[in-house]
Amino acid sequence: MYDATWLLRLYARRRLRHLAETDSLETQRRVLSSLVRRARGTKFGREHEFSAVRSLDDYRSRVPLRDYDAFWESYWREPFPSLDDCTWPGPVPWLAVSSGTTTGTTKFIPVSREMRRSNVRAGADLLVHHLANRPDSRLLAGRVFMLGGSTGLVHRAPGVLSGDLSGIAAAEMPAWARLRYFPPRDLESIADWETKIERFAERSLETEISAVAGTPSWLSIFLERLAEIAGTATGRIADIWPGLELLSHGGVAWAPYRDRFAALLEGSRAETREVYPASEGFFAVADRADGEGLRLLLDTGIFYEFVPLDGLDGANPDCRWIGDAEPGVNYALAVTTCAGLWRYLVGDTVTLVERDPPRVLVTGRTSYMLSAFGEHVIGAEVEQAVAEAARAIGATVSDFAAGSLFPEETGARGGHLYIVELGADAGARGPDADRRARFAERLDATLRRLNDDYAAHRAGGYGMDPARVRFLPPGAFAAWMKSRGKLGGQNKVPRIVNDPDLFAALRAFADGEGTTER
Repeated sequence: MYDATWLLRLYARRRLRHLAETDSLETQRRVLSSLVRRARGTKFGREHEFSAVRSLDDYRSRVPLRDYDAFWESYWREPFPSLDDCTWPGPVPWLAVSSGTTTGTTKFIPVSREMRRSNVRAGADLLVHHLANRPDSRLLAGRVFMLGGSTGLVHRAPGVLSGDLSGIAAAEMPAWARLRYFPPRDLESIADWETKIERFAERSLETEISAVAGTPSWLSIFLERLAEIAGTATGRIADIWPGLELLSHGGVAWAPYRDRFAALLEGSRAETREVYPASEGFFAVADRADGEGLRLLLDTGIFYEFVPLDGLDGANPDCRWIGDAEPGVNYALAVTTCAGLWRYLVGDTVTLVERDPPRVLVTGRTSYMLSAFGEHVIGAEVEQAVAEAARAIGATVSDFAAGSLFPEETGARGGHLYIVELGADAGARGPDADRRARFAERLDATLRRLNDDYAAHRAGGYGMDPARVRFLPPGAFAAWMKSRGKLGGQNKVPRIVNDPDLFAALRAFADGEGTTER
């Protein structure tokens, strides 16, 4: 394949010079001013007097912080799916489908044409920083492999399509970019995950792959299956894709996967580079080494605010922007975007590593959830699934906690572990083997029904193992809380335990209690 990296290198030099000369504060001021000016004539702009906005203080005084549910109820639900001149001028041609809100399994995020261009520019910045670190790169001598969603978009209304954001990106890709893109059109619309990875793996063996991108959980499963299909004795990607020089990852925490990918990439010249994409926008890319923070994208049509967590539920939170946000503080991220999101709470928490240029680390979510593998299972769904499972065996639940189990060896899959204390109606010994099996099966089935992302990860057993359940004897959770000095008062058993040390301590305590498992 013809090596077109020299063209990318020309762009990268110009872009890096621009970034080096950028005044971060002035750039963000201009972005906010431009967004407000463009949206003056929309329903949202009229209601919030955008014509009178002259400063950040003016903007904040007129526009409150909102989450997805507030936007949906006040602005998007009634005209859905045609959001013309609602919160952004003109028609909105795409709706990115995402699951995990508290009001249902699916949410629809507007994607304007301006936001599509913003996402493209963000992807280009990822490549720019790669070339800055790899001057001898031959990235465009091969193909860039995106392990993303299906491009089988749904026609919601004339001129309005919905689907996975990666599917929207692939479906709308310009012809020049498709020359360096994998998978080909005849494969990218495959929706079934098991079929998809088989076909992708087989075809990629015939292709020179120079970069691959996706979520760590999906990528690790795919790469291990690729090694099996390729029949390589070492299992190393270097023996299959010798030209691979970039693995881009994002969407879930990297730390649990770091060692696993180090083994997969052993002997390879590929570097790993983290990105921070969301359905609401592409926010940041790594321009330095792993763990040194992700550089916020300041000039792609997104304005960033940082909300201290202790004031998030207050009437007037002490919001910051890059001009006064403090490094080391855990903030909830709010964005204003060129798709008509105004002071929108993304649901993520971030810490600023440095301010010039601003770099962040993604630290978690503002609400608790299980999402170690990208499944985005929220607390309400967990609680409903446990309740339905208990009803299925005629029992009640006294207490429970859930956490993630990460694979400990190559070829293994991760999943969830539920540690459950049933009520006295289950008997002192707990449920028998048959009832334990029915509990676990109903819990897993309920989560698959409630949450589209969980269902996708469980499909064919390729992404996650079925939920595992351990049953504690009566009084065990009280004893555990007492052992931690947290018995009684306002102390509560944590429903979702994302702290690995705390969950390990709970599992060790359960081992000592003589638990039964399914």
